[in-house]
Amino acid sequence: MAQRNPLPNSPVLDETSLLAMSEADYMNAAQLAFFRARLLAMRAELERNARTTEEHLHGAIALPDPNDRATVEEEQALELRVRDRERKLLKKIGEALARIEDGSYGFCEETGEPIGLPRLLARPTASLSIEAQELRERLQSVQAL
Repeated sequence: MAQRNPLPNSPVLDETSLLAMSEADYMNAAQLAFFRARLLAMRAELERNARTTEEHLHGAIALPDPNDRATVEEEQALELRVRDRERKLLKKIGEALARIEDGSYGFCEETGEPIGLPRLLARPTASLSIEAQELRERLQSVQAL
């Protein structure tokens, strides 16, 4: 598995330029800079959402009507469930950023093979190739039986 550390001043690509690169360029400094920027933007958005939720929950007012109060409480519960999922995604983003720093980003944790740019574009936090992920899911479904 060829691993490269990113260069700090690498130009950031767009998706079209990224996909147009040859396989020999896989996880070069420019590609790593692209994914680092994407992951950092995702993290910033999730942190903004968390702050907004916190402000929203602290600014909630008590409503006298039980139906209105129930509606507000249900909306808050839904918002908190979404934030919980986002909290888990924040952890995965941190792990992906650490893989960029250690040079293992873009390579399957189980096989060491490239994960592939299309999969990383769809799921920048991916740590397994599609094949390894499918195998893991099949094993989990068999164990659940």
